Amino acid sequence: MDFAYSPKVQALRERVTAFMDTHVYPAEPVFERQVAEGDRWQPTAIMEALKAKAKAEGLWNLFLPESERGAGLSNLEYAPLAEIMGRSLLGPEPFNCSAPDTGNMEVLVRYASEAQKERWLEPLLRGEIRSAFAMTEPDVASSDATNMAATAVRDGDEWVINGRKWWTSGACDPRCKIMVFMGLSNPDGPRHQQHSMILVPTDTPGVKILRPLPVFGYDDAPHGHAEVLFENVRVPYENVLLGEGRGFEIAQGRLGPGRIHHCMRSVGMAERALELMCKRSVQRTAFGRPLARLGGNIDKIADSRMEIDMARLLTLKAAYMMDTVGNKVAKSEIAQIKVVAPNVALRVIDRAIQMHGGAGVSGDFPLAYMYAMQRTLRLADGPDEVHRAAIGKFEIGKYVPKEMMRSEHR
Repeated sequence: MDFAYSPKVQALRERVTAFMDTHVYPAEPVFERQVAEGDRWQPTAIMEALKAKAKAEGLWNLFLPESERGAGLSNLEYAPLAEIMGRSLLGPEPFNCSAPDTGNMEVLVRYASEAQKERWLEPLLRGEIRSAFAMTEPDVASSDATNMAATAVRDGDEWVINGRKWWTSGACDPRCKIMVFMGLSNPDGPRHQQHSMILVPTDTPGVKILRPLPVFGYDDAPHGHAEVLFENVRVPYENVLLGEGRGFEIAQGRLGPGRIHHCMRSVGMAERALELMCKRSVQRTAFGRPLARLGGNIDKIADSRMEIDMARLLTLKAAYMMDTVGNKVAKSEIAQIKVVAPNVALRVIDRAIQMHGGAGVSGDFPLAYMYAMQRTLRLADGPDEVHRAAIGKFEIGKYVPKEMMRSEHR
């Protein structure tokens, strides 16, 4: 494994870093002010300006490995760029690299028909519209993708969709024009062939955005996380992705490798928290000494550096394996980093908050918001318990017959 940056990646790192320093970090207070001043659920002028600048500089659609529509970067090459973007909560969107659009675009690239790509993928790639992923439901344990109870019933050449979804991130945004809906389409079929993924335009009659869901009190406007009701929603049958009954297959593809992007960004967020912690430790004094020389704080800084570097290396290893041996072989490493990255980020951010005292939990620093986002990631990216179960089974499976790992032997 060679994790050295190629000249191409090093040049992109420098350009993305310069863009963040020049445009994104100074825009953070402007963005907050613009969201607060008017309708919170309308796009902000500052974000649209950032997107235009990044696009003009060619820093656009840097994700999408193995696609001519992307920037031609592998997962390993994209990882350090996503890390830099992750240092700011605004970071990914100016480069058109923010969730859930990246995951949805990957789904459309891999599984959509040419007509679907023309209708939905192209405007997403241009940054003209946004999208949402309607999977999680309030009434079932949604960490198990086969639990989805919302229904998609075929009626001639149409799907009739009914159900309630929540944590449908991005659906509150008026730019959200398309949702990827996962529903039960064949309840009598094999367990992993009962569900389908269907494209549902947001303006389809029967689609109702019920409310934005706050995350630890943050509404994430104008993006938001919506509870959505689908009542007798009718869309053409050809809106199904890949084919009827293949929703779980797509879910594995979308919720697995694609979302390693979150891990990459978590490392960047932890790096920024460490930077803030170090600066605070030498700028503030208590009991006649700098904070860096009090209460084991220097050890906390050292622990943070070691943990971040370990998380980064595991992220790079997972990305390298995805590129070289494929996602199926890399499934344990992908699961590992999904546990490690947000937990490391949480520990580092928590230490930084403690170093800042009351300021750490205020809105004057990004730490409280960062903590909320990383804590949520331990659910949104699949619960730690699901990932740990997969890792543990993989390890035990090296030493026992596969039959013993099946459910009847648990």
